[in-house]
Amino acid sequence: MTVAIMSLNFGRTNATAMENVSILFLLFLWSFFPEGVKSVIQTQQTVMAAVGEEAHLSCSLMQPKDVLQITWQVILPGEEKNLGTCNKYFGQRVTNDFRDKVDIKTAGLQNSTVVIRKVTEEDEGCYRCLFNAYPDGALSAMTCLKLCELHEPVLHFRESNSTKELLVWCSATGRPAPTVTLNVTQGDLYFSHYNTVSVTNSNATVSVTTTAVLSGFHDSNTQVGCRVRIPSGPQKEVFAVIPKFKQMFADDFNEEGESDTNFTLIIVLIVTVSCVLFGSLIFLLHKQKHRSSDPEKIKTPQRPVMKTESVTPLIEKVNENVQKRTSANKIKKNYQPQCSPLTAKCVQKLFDH
Repeated sequence: MTVAIMSLNFGRTNATAMENVSILFLLFLWSFFPEGVKSVIQTQQTVMAAVGEEAHLSCSLMQPKDVLQITWQVILPGEEKNLGTCNKYFGQRVTNDFRDKVDIKTAGLQNSTVVIRKVTEEDEGCYRCLFNAYPDGALSAMTCLKLCELHEPVLHFRESNSTKELLVWCSATGRPAPTVTLNVTQGDLYFSHYNTVSVTNSNATVSVTTTAVLSGFHDSNTQVGCRVRIPSGPQKEVFAVIPKFKQMFADDFNEEGESDTNFTLIIVLIVTVSCVLFGSLIFLLHKQKHRSSDPEKIKTPQRPVMKTESVTPLIEKVNENVQKRTSANKIKKNYQPQCSPLTAKCVQKLFDH
């Protein structure tokens, strides 16, 4: 009886162990082939695209399969939304929500590319491609779209303390942060004392400036290059020829000389106008003071003379009347009228009056 129980327990133990081994084996296989047989699909994990340009997301089967349909999906927070399908029997179809935005290109149902036109920030995210094959089932892979931005780099030069050294720096702005590399075409020249500074801008772009000292420099035309690139994105490169030191410094001196000359002319003009105004003010004040100090102008003011009618005194009137009467008497005595007796009375009356 005891032996039978032990045999039964041993059989149960073996069965449990086999189940555990099977589960571990399935988990092992799942870790290598998640979401179907992912290894049979080739895709790019991250695709960079500039704002306003086209983005191409591709998936390709590594092994020939009998594919019935290819489906593209966009993975949104909390849901997956179909972009379109390409069916073996019904052909290609893009959903109404993305008809003006997305185009699907398929070659023999073994590889497929979704083209996103005029990429915006809303298009940034991850996308899934599904290959429904018989008898394998659904084979899927995921690729993500990230926006990138890269502006043209700019090269600058500056004189160093040494005549055989030149300070060179290159600036570039992009998203994500670009990598800036300086290079020189002549083999006897080399860069040293590298220094890189990054500044994050308000629009999520990053400005990177790399500075280096060009050693072994001689006074000749030397070409310097600056190459900038962003991870998994485009790259740009510019070249510039360093002008001769004398000419470069002469140009700087001329610019500074013109600036100093203009500044001097402005100062002279301001001083001249100020002197003229100040001299005019002094002249007016002096003239006003001279007028106020003239002795002929300093006099005691006289009271205004009132216009009155002349009044003849009474005594003067009496004397005047007496004189008139005396004169009349004299005239009477001395006057002897030469008239006829008829007019004598008239003359007499005249004097009587």
